[in-house]
Amino acid sequence: MKTYTHTDLEFIEETIAQCEICFASVVDENGLPYAVPMNFGYREGVFYLHSAPEGRVIRALEANNHICLTFNMGQELAFQHPRVACSYRMKAKSIVAEGQVTFVEDMKEKRLALDYIMAQYSNKQFEYSDPAVRNVKIWRIKPDNMVCKEFGAPHDAYKK
Repeated sequence: MKTYTHTDLEFIEETIAQCEICFASVVDENGLPYAVPMNFGYREGVFYLHSAPEGRVIRALEANNHICLTFNMGQELAFQHPRVACSYRMKAKSIVAEGQVTFVEDMKEKRLALDYIMAQYSNKQFEYSDPAVRNVKIWRIKPDNMVCKEFGAPHDAYKK
C-alpha cells in the first residue's frame, strides 16, 4: 500500500464533494491551537463556513485570520498480513487547505454562501429570514495552498 499526493484540482474537488465536515484550525488569542469541526460549502475554489457571530474561534480569527482546514473521508482499515502489525494501514483521503478568512457582511452574499453550504448536504432550495442571516457569521476562505493525500492505495493505482 502506498501514499499518493494529489495536486490535481479535479481530484481534490471530487474528494471535497464527498466530505461531510472539515476541521477549522486556528491559533487563539492566547497563542494556543484550536480546532473546530464545521459544516462547509465549496464553490469555484473558495470555502464557505458559518458560525455564531462571536466566541473563541471568532476572537482568534479577528486577531489572526490565518486558518488551516482539514478534511478526511473514506476511512477503512486495511492490511497486507493479518498478524503483522506493520502491514496495517488506514485507507483514506485527506485534504489540507491553508488560507486566510474574510468575513462576509453583505446580506445577498451571505445568502449565496449559505446556499453553497447547504448544497454540500442537500439538493433542496432553501430560504433564510433576514434575522437569521444577520445573526450568522459567514467565513470565506480562498486557499493559498491545498494538497490531497491518499493513504493505503495500491502501489500501481495511478500507473500511466
